[in-house]
Amino acid sequence: MIIKTENLTKDYETGTQVVSALKGINLSVEKGEFLSIMGPSGSGKTTLMNIIGCLDSPTNGSYYLNDKSVSKLDDDELAKIRNEEIGFVFQSFHLLARNTAFENVMLPLKYAGISKEEATKKSNDVLDLVGLSNRSKHTPAELSGGQQQRVAIARALVNEPSILFADEPTGNLDSNTGQEVMKIFKDLNENGQTIILITHEDSIAKQSNRIITIMDGLIKSDLRE
Repeated sequence: MIIKTENLTKDYETGTQVVSALKGINLSVEKGEFLSIMGPSGSGKTTLMNIIGCLDSPTNGSYYLNDKSVSKLDDDELAKIRNEEIGFVFQSFHLLARNTAFENVMLPLKYAGISKEEATKKSNDVLDLVGLSNRSKHTPAELSGGQQQRVAIARALVNEPSILFADEPTGNLDSNTGQEVMKIFKDLNENGQTIILITHEDSIAKQSNRIITIMDGLIKSDLRE
């Protein structure tokens, strides 16, 4: 079991009111799964991703990542787990504009204190994996949207994360380019990578092996292939 949550809740205070974004989420994810999380705006799906992605902590409940309890860790401890266990791919790429594709991919390895020689090899390997070894010296402005997302995927993979989170990864891409990106995710999953995808598009969600729908802070349905 790579992820296990028990009665996960998250409350936010807005003025004098308390808003319950999550109202008791029980979720288990096995290593190697390709899971989509769907739900309308305000359903709690992004809040859930932030907690299981170690970007935020729950108000109550338990969260175990690789059998380690992480729900009560402080910000520094969560950051360490993110760097070691988790890769993120976002809708808007989040690449550094002045850096080349190679430099963007290499950045997490610098933070991790990896030697330059090993970091160079790993960065080149993941750029090759996403089909961009011939564009490694180009900046984001010199790359198409699909190529920028591939760089973002390579950067997320370079630390060999236990889980790859993808938040609306095709949202800024046309349908053909979006399908090319989804093929990369499917190929990664076939090679054992655990992937959790946040999306509002049925056609994207259906390409995963399991679809969880969240409504009003609760899991409404959990469908497997």
